[in-house]
Amino acid sequence: MVSWRILAGGYDAFIATYLFTATANSSSLELWAKSATGQNPTWLARHPENHSIIYTVNEQGNGLLQSFLVNPAGSLSVALNTTNSLGANPQYIAALSNGKIGIVNTSTGSARVINTTDSGATFNVTAPVEYIQFPADVKQDETSNPSMILEYGNELWIPDTGRDIIWRVIEEPVGPNITDILKLNITGNITQPKKSGPRHIAIFEDRLYTIQEKSSTLMVQTVPKLPEDNSTILSRTTIIPDDAPRYGADWAGGAIVIPPRTDKFPTPYIYVSNRNLGVPDERGDTIAIFELVNKDTEDEELKLVKQVFTGLNQIRVLSVGPAGEDGGDEFILASGQTGQGGVVVFQRVDDGRDLKEIVRNRDIPNRTSFIWL
Repeated sequence: MVSWRILAGGYDAFIATYLFTATANSSSLELWAKSATGQNPTWLARHPENHSIIYTVNEQGNGLLQSFLVNPAGSLSVALNTTNSLGANPQYIAALSNGKIGIVNTSTGSARVINTTDSGATFNVTAPVEYIQFPADVKQDETSNPSMILEYGNELWIPDTGRDIIWRVIEEPVGPNITDILKLNITGNITQPKKSGPRHIAIFEDRLYTIQEKSSTLMVQTVPKLPEDNSTILSRTTIIPDDAPRYGADWAGGAIVIPPRTDKFPTPYIYVSNRNLGVPDERGDTIAIFELVNKDTEDEELKLVKQVFTGLNQIRVLSVGPAGEDGGDEFILASGQTGQGGVVVFQRVDDGRDLKEIVRNRDIPNRTSFIWL
């Protein structure tokens, strides 16, 4: 028997703690605690070194960022510190390797990087403000809607669903002799197909994978070097199930996760979520499982392995458990943004080619992000 405590954010005013216990014959998922927060703590992140500190956005018109201490039992302290995101409706934060926090303001097309102090517990508001406003394209009637941050080397990769671009951003000194004052600067971009809406991205073994929200597609391409925008699209495919409802569905791509290779799971399968924003399917939305086959050949392509119906509506996040001796990477957490499906733990079976539901908790109908403690 092995157990994990899991934090879960959502559209309310608390972060939930679940206790997941996995056994050979029976597993359980218990709602352990609710910790009060600011409004709409929809996305969570954990300090990369001080694991007792977690962060959440407050996804609202006046976007905020909060820090909390994780208590030994898995509940949270009162908010340690709060600061402004300098924009509206932040939907994603990333705890960066340098101890800073990156945040994107989805509704106002901007991003901010925030210094921390006190081992990550406090936001350093006296430090210079690192902020960037992404440009709109007035001629094309395109506004910027950044949706996540991926740290890659010394860059921040930020997919923009409104502009069909993945921005490449770095921290640069303001002047040649003032190295301690930095600004965010766009150093390059990777254009995406028109009307595709890149939402979430992953880089795995020299390949860039993109879930495109508006076209409900998964695309894989080469990773270009700066400053060129010359990435080769290797494969692009729909993520919508073949037997989806013909009428009333309104599809939007959701999340992507690619667990690392392990002895138990040597093949890196790609798990992506569908979000039906229209009339719900009684079976729920699917998690689509893909494999990249024939890599480094002319026949390299994405191959659909399985569509797994989940009983969830509008899956906004997929979260794989921690790899290690406890085998947490055998499990994937998911929840819907709408509906009454609750939180589900799926087990990766058939070497990762399929998912099996092993336990579901409906105490809270919707969750939008997870952290495994």
